[in-house]
Amino acid sequence: MNNPGVFRIKPFRRLWIALSLSGLGDWLSVLALTAFAWSLTDGYTSGAYAVGAVLIAKLLPVVLFGPLAGAIAEQLDRRWTMVVVDALRAGLIVSVPIVDRLEWLFIAAFLVEFLTLFWRAAGDSVLGGTVPQKNLEGARRLALVAAYGSAPVAGLLFAGVALIAKAVLPGPDLTLYVTGAVFLVSLVTVFSLKGVRHPVSVPSLVGQVLDGWKYVGGTPLVRGLVVGTIGASIACASVLGVARIYADSLHGGDAGYGMVFAAVFVGLGLGLFLGPRMLPGFSRRRLFGLTLILTSLVLVPVALVHDLVALFFLSALLGLGAGAAVGGGHALVDGEFREELRDRASGYLQAMARISLITVLGLAPLAAGAIGEHALRVGDLGYRADGVNGVLLVAALLTLITGLVSYRLMDDRRGIPLRRDLSGALTGVPYVPPVPKKERGLFIAFEGGEGAGKTTQARLLAIWLRDNGFDVVTTREPGATKVGMRLRAILLDRETTGLSFRAESLLYAADRAQHVDTVVLPALGRGSIVITDRYIDSSLAYQGFGRELPVEELRAVNEWAVSGLQPDLTVLLDVPPSLGLNRFSTPADRIESEPTAFHERVSRGFRALAEAEPHRYLIVDASLAQSEITRQIQEKVLGVLPDPVPASTEDITSTFPVITDA
Repeated sequence: MNNPGVFRIKPFRRLWIALSLSGLGDWLSVLALTAFAWSLTDGYTSGAYAVGAVLIAKLLPVVLFGPLAGAIAEQLDRRWTMVVVDALRAGLIVSVPIVDRLEWLFIAAFLVEFLTLFWRAAGDSVLGGTVPQKNLEGARRLALVAAYGSAPVAGLLFAGVALIAKAVLPGPDLTLYVTGAVFLVSLVTVFSLKGVRHPVSVPSLVGQVLDGWKYVGGTPLVRGLVVGTIGASIACASVLGVARIYADSLHGGDAGYGMVFAAVFVGLGLGLFLGPRMLPGFSRRRLFGLTLILTSLVLVPVALVHDLVALFFLSALLGLGAGAAVGGGHALVDGEFREELRDRASGYLQAMARISLITVLGLAPLAAGAIGEHALRVGDLGYRADGVNGVLLVAALLTLITGLVSYRLMDDRRGIPLRRDLSGALTGVPYVPPVPKKERGLFIAFEGGEGAGKTTQARLLAIWLRDNGFDVVTTREPGATKVGMRLRAILLDRETTGLSFRAESLLYAADRAQHVDTVVLPALGRGSIVITDRYIDSSLAYQGFGRELPVEELRAVNEWAVSGLQPDLTVLLDVPPSLGLNRFSTPADRIESEPTAFHERVSRGFRALAEAEPHRYLIVDASLAQSEITRQIQEKVLGVLPDPVPASTEDITSTFPVITDA
């Protein structure tokens, strides 16, 4: 159901307002506490260190106590937990200007964030119990909008209050009192909610990273997304971390600080929306890395242009680039991962983004303070080169490196010039590289785990091609030859015991060598289309990833066995082992009888192989309806079918003499 449908639920509307107010208070507390830390010091270095210490104090609880807070919140009444936390946060924030000491400021910052962990855990629990299961995904997205959409509002509100404070109450005290008031308004809103008990789950950042790496982290796509996500986090966090220091050097004060903060988040929000929609005809993978590279170039003038108004616009542009990259990355995850892996991949990216943000936000002001203030003079010309400028230039370099690495890891159109690819996307006429003519036929391999439906889809494809006039040879591994039948009996018979993993790998390679020499190459030589059920990738996935043997050594052995013959297209039918293994009606063979953990490694192995060479693969979700799987395969095969008129025929016709009338 769409988001407007979720808003029709009255309890959810109240909760969403509470989430928005709590988020507003959270962001205001970051701004107000860092501004107050800056005001309590009397030098560039000491001020930068104080700001960094406040940010570290605010961020540490997220890393250290997230799951613990969730476990405790599970035992408490959700509504009263949120009410008490709001009251305590308001009291702590208001106490900071009253005590007026740095030591208490750091303690208060830590405690405010520690209490916020309980509020978030309870709020997420109430959310889960407020809306029906079918609305939960839309409700969670709106909750994220409430949490992060309040950031630019906080920046603008902070800037406005700071301007008023100049005339009413000089210094950042007024912004702290306003922050406390926001928490009290949140308290009143929460009090009107009904008590709802729903399981509380707060995964640890380390746990999300380890889980993501285990299940999806080995693929080039995920590695590229992780590297790029770190780069986007570095770009934004470096600006936010030094924004208070930078605003003071440009005589913007607290109001300028709030405006820079708001500009970054306005750009981020716009980028997250536009990212998945930019250049629809262009490769999503290429666009991800390219956007990061452009973002790094924007960060250079952010570091060097000493103009407050220009800083506002450049910060928004920076946020736009980083948001577009992150939004495009999550769109890639949604489009290229099956459902049970999608959540793990998204959680992995989010955890890496949060770890990067926390690290850079804390270190950036400390590094700026360590570098200190400097002035460069050339004749009568002078240029102020502070620690902020150095930190932002280093951040620009790191963002550029991550953009280049992610582009290289994720590029799915290698060999196609970027300029022509971009031009094609902008003009609406995609660039198609010329395909060299060849005399031999077409080689298509079907790969996938047990129960993926390879045999069925290979047969349906062969029927379709024959109906369209093509000469098709269907085959399989192991067992397509007389020698192969004997090897198949050894390899798949459950009575075969004591067979070493290396021996098993060599038997598969031997079957493949005989298969290619006696079946595949002769058929290709006479121009047929050869469709094989399994090929080299099965050995790499089953013996390499499943048996955990060295993949590159297995690749070398198998490429030698087939004299380097590669399929023109490999169709990977991707199915969860839990689904595929339950499709069999006959007793399982020796390989099918392996434990689930083995088949999960095999599944991840197939994905990793396909991600490494995306130009040669078609990945199809094998849990879809059979007709939809067939349609996707036929659509892909249409694009690689050989020219029905051989090149040699065209060469002969070009030698015909010109016919003229007598």
